[in-house]
Amino acid sequence: MNNAVNQPLAKRMAPQDLSEFVGQEHLLAKGKVLRTMIDTDRISSLILYGPPGSGKTALAMIIAKLTKSSFERLNAVTSGVPDLRKVVARARSLLESGERTTLFIDEIHRYNKAQQDALLPEVEEGIITLIGATTQNPYFYLNNPLLSRSSIFEFQALSNEHLKAILQHTLKDKQHGLGARAIKLDHDARDFLLQAAEGDARRLLNLLEIAVNIAPQDKSEKTQLTMQVITACCQGKHILYDGTGDEHYDVISAFIKSMRGSDPDSALYWLALMLTAGDDPRFIARRIAICASEDVGNADPRALQLATAAMQAVEYIGMPEAQLTLAQATTYIASAPKSNAAAVGIWQATKEVREKPLRPVPTHLKDASYPGGKKLGRGEGYKYSHDYPKGYVKQFYGIEAGKFYQPKDSGYEKKLKEWLAFLRNKK
Repeated sequence: MNNAVNQPLAKRMAPQDLSEFVGQEHLLAKGKVLRTMIDTDRISSLILYGPPGSGKTALAMIIAKLTKSSFERLNAVTSGVPDLRKVVARARSLLESGERTTLFIDEIHRYNKAQQDALLPEVEEGIITLIGATTQNPYFYLNNPLLSRSSIFEFQALSNEHLKAILQHTLKDKQHGLGARAIKLDHDARDFLLQAAEGDARRLLNLLEIAVNIAPQDKSEKTQLTMQVITACCQGKHILYDGTGDEHYDVISAFIKSMRGSDPDSALYWLALMLTAGDDPRFIARRIAICASEDVGNADPRALQLATAAMQAVEYIGMPEAQLTLAQATTYIASAPKSNAAAVGIWQATKEVREKPLRPVPTHLKDASYPGGKKLGRGEGYKYSHDYPKGYVKQFYGIEAGKFYQPKDSGYEKKLKEWLAFLRNKK
């Protein structure tokens, strides 16, 4: 690798072998499947999936050095089917002389369906071994046939300990890093820098490089990286969030599960993340309303009223003030007593409708309002509830009592449960 001084620091500090690679121990520790595949040079088609700066491309470049096969590299942003065909042609030629070809495609999720389909025959025939890197969930972005022919390894964002190790190595490395310069990094500035990197090694080194370039030098020509210098380089928080992709679904899932789990603080955090990242507040309001019915239900009927009012308010108010309405609805739903009895009831009833023979409408419940209805016996024997004390009379309505809706001892639903029990036991 060319480590010219004019290359970005993050490029110069890319690990050259597995001994320099930091993080992803769950994949690369001795004995792990991926590590064994690399050590034995028996790489099958791989999809490396994870957040930016977690080492996907770096690992692919290490594999390129270690493998005995021919290594080709494409970027899905700048390449297309003609480029793939050229690689395949070279791979076929090399295979005739017994040499394998490994093709690394960075940002593979950028390929459309036709481009992904163009890879399938050669991957299936073993003409090329594919290594794809993506920041997006491959199950959302890659074709099933391509997924079925690949092993998927998920990378994790680097921890602060990982980032600290990379930072210390960079400050000491005289050949590729900043070890040849006299640099003093204040303790609080270091901690802020690690936090600002958000688990992204590339972002860490880019921020460090900017800081070194703008930092003042003291009388001894030592570069002073103070808190003021570091914060000046970190203008605005970097939020890893795709409003239409994997992160979007993960965060909204965490939001809903926090409300369901009666944790208003966590729910507010995920709400704040979505709003800060620019998610549609109307979408969030709809999810709150669904949660009000699915998870609170009749334990607190006011929850749905509040959620519905929040949907209307968000539509009229807009951001940023709509965050107040969403916060109110979120905290109410999260704090309310919970029951999914109504939701379970409709799910079970729907299952019965779809899977079992349909039940006929009992004759006494059939419509008798049209001419001739009574002649056909429609409605005969029907008892009008309001003609009886408490507006109730025992009568069969087509389904056995308690088959689908089973109220819980939670909030207001406990009263419904007691009332239904009273009616069902009433002589």
